Amino acid sequence: MPAPGADARAHSDRLLALVKDQLAAAGGVIPFSRYMELALYAPGLGYYSAGARKFGAAGDFVTSPELGPTFAACVAACAADVFGQLGGRAEFLELGGGSGAFAEAALRRLDELDALPARYLILEPSADLRERQLERLRESLPARLFDRVHWLDGPPEKAWRGFLFANEVIDALPTPRFAIRDGEVFEEYVALGADGGLTRVDQPADALLHAAVRHVERDIGTPFADGYRSELLPQLPYWIQAVGGLLRDGAMLFVDYGYPRREYYLPERDDGTLVCHRQHHAHGDPFDLPGLTDITAFVDFTALAEAGVGAGFELAGYSAQASFLINSGLPECLAAIEAIDDPVARLARTNEVKRLTLPGEMGERFQAMAFQRGVDIRPRFARGDLSRRL
Repeated sequence: MPAPGADARAHSDRLLALVKDQLAAAGGVIPFSRYMELALYAPGLGYYSAGARKFGAAGDFVTSPELGPTFAACVAACAADVFGQLGGRAEFLELGGGSGAFAEAALRRLDELDALPARYLILEPSADLRERQLERLRESLPARLFDRVHWLDGPPEKAWRGFLFANEVIDALPTPRFAIRDGEVFEEYVALGADGGLTRVDQPADALLHAAVRHVERDIGTPFADGYRSELLPQLPYWIQAVGGLLRDGAMLFVDYGYPRREYYLPERDDGTLVCHRQHHAHGDPFDLPGLTDITAFVDFTALAEAGVGAGFELAGYSAQASFLINSGLPECLAAIEAIDDPVARLARTNEVKRLTLPGEMGERFQAMAFQRGVDIRPRFARGDLSRRL
């Protein structure tokens, strides 16, 4: 990977100093999940809280909304179904607005479908990203659409109706890591090594993580082997309840990369799924240039299904991203693309669809899971539903 410039390295050093201060205050160790939280979200220093560009060709990775408007148009078609069933005063809530590309394309498509929500809400914890989103949407959208956009500091605090959407959000939740030693459950912590750098150490797991690991073992029907190490989000049910518990009628849609539980915890996947990104390179060292590096873990979609149902929702469906898009208006989008006169623009949009749907690209690596309450969006998963694999 290209070496960072002096300013970028100084930024990383400031975050590292913050981590070391936290270690000192905590007696020398902090849970890996706390380190990940600092590395990604420490105010003004964390990867998502600082000013560097994250998304697109100029950033560190490309998300589906950055490829073009097709992904957002298909999600908007699903949301339009929900709004039509709910009637007036429904709202759209996007968790983590990225660059604002999704909101821009989704609002335009909802307008075309005559299905605009009363408000388009963006829950964005990063002040820097919020400013970028505001600037983009104010410049790109007509005032009548931009005026519907509102930013939230936290989840809704009163009951609401509508559609909640999160693209590549769960993979960035600070996750505990566990390890099995002599049949016992340990949690991975971060400490200072002899060389002054960060290193990993294991300590006995607390009751919450211990119970969550044993639950997974019972579900997959076999105990983890000694030395097995992976990620697990015991706080996921609480997070789902926090962001969606007050959604009285409507649907929640999550798109991310991951596996059903039995595939997530395969014996050969014995070092987990943690992956880091910087400047379109992937690697496995979360201590390399903290603050400049994205840190993620794949999603256990079985755990997500349990959390959604536990929060009082019905599982509407689970499929590969390609199947969800095909069920949600992709053929109509392709017809519109084929009608584009400019061959260069038409080729660019065709390549966008290929990246969204081909198995070797995002089509199968990314998956969609939806929940519903008081509405029915099961047709969006009619073909290609994978719920049986959960």
